[in-house]
Amino acid sequence: MSKEVGKPHAEVLSAEVFPVAQLITLYANRAADVLADRDLPLHNPLLRMTKASRLVRQPFGVVSVVSSWNYPLASPLSAIVFALLAGNTVVFKPSEETPEMGWHLAKLFEEVGLPAGVFNVVHGNGQNVGWPIVQHPGVDVVSFTGSNAVGAQIATEGARLGKRVSLEMGGKNGVIVMDDADVTLAANAIAWGAFGTTGQRCTATSRVIVHERIHDELVKLVVQRAQALKLGDGLNDGVEMGPVVNTKQMTRIGGYMDVAKREGVTIATGGSRASGGELEKGNFFQPTVFTGVQPGMRVAQEEIFGPVVGFLKVKNLEEAIEVNNGTPFGLSTSIFTQNVNAAFTAMRDLTTGIVYVNHGTTGAETHLPFGGTRGTGNGHREAGHTMLDAFTEWKSLYVDFSGKLQRAQIDNS
Repeated sequence: MSKEVGKPHAEVLSAEVFPVAQLITLYANRAADVLADRDLPLHNPLLRMTKASRLVRQPFGVVSVVSSWNYPLASPLSAIVFALLAGNTVVFKPSEETPEMGWHLAKLFEEVGLPAGVFNVVHGNGQNVGWPIVQHPGVDVVSFTGSNAVGAQIATEGARLGKRVSLEMGGKNGVIVMDDADVTLAANAIAWGAFGTTGQRCTATSRVIVHERIHDELVKLVVQRAQALKLGDGLNDGVEMGPVVNTKQMTRIGGYMDVAKREGVTIATGGSRASGGELEKGNFFQPTVFTGVQPGMRVAQEEIFGPVVGFLKVKNLEEAIEVNNGTPFGLSTSIFTQNVNAAFTAMRDLTTGIVYVNHGTTGAETHLPFGGTRGTGNGHREAGHTMLDAFTEWKSLYVDFSGKLQRAQIDNS
């Protein structure tokens, strides 16, 4: 993963390997419970004397998992584990940016004794491999993680073909920092959320919605942390931020620097390619902090997918919640406050799939459903037991042992 994506080795362990191991262990132990048939006694005591009912899950058959490159282990396995657990077979297309990781995953399944044909890997790009998989009549479910543009195409095609489609797409995640917050804690969380994985994750902190009273103090702390980060090869000790995945993404991030300047944003630090020493050999972009961002700006609405975070001033909690909810995405939000009423108000009114209190926007727990609202997804969730809803059909079973024809639920004729 460090070689293909550029992540620091320590981050690979903490954000991919350990969570995946926890996920597999948790649901291997809970499989019997989460997949168990449900006896549903009839509501009328008289009916229960001659009738019984039960609800069961059944697998679809073939699930295709088309995954992104930024989390080449954790992202696909958050779908694959549940697809297999439910009794489906899987066709996995890893990103063309991380083909080796896909191969290693297949070898791991082979080594633990998974029967041939249950888990299958197909390599290639989206046009030549991913799209034919989506359209294939033998594929019953499509689980996709990636861009909104591609996700919308898959959703449309899935609807036309009558397939179940589960989408996990973009985010424009905000950290709300109120004037009673622990500012140092908030700054640490923002720096990790914005610059970890080089900002290339759907839960990355891309907006800081901060009370005007503490705006300058918080900006100063986050800028200091950004400037202190050690950039370099993810395999080297002490590296805190690796390169951007490819030159195309470098160009995209650089393009948003031009957008920011046209919109009148101040670049407090960063804003260009990182240079010097070994950084000359890779796609390294400086950790970047914007100030003077307004809610309607492109840099406040569009997913940049790089080590870039923008600061927006607000006067109160109500305004902060309104600003946070005013984007096309709805994945993750966090709020830093010592006021329990403010925290619970935010948890109620923030319209994202994940809400954290006094914690950054990243680091979802493996036992909880992962996903978002609006343009982030289509209602399904990855990880958590609710992932099974995407990969199973419910079947209602009804047994009448009265020995008589019943023309209605209660037939007294």
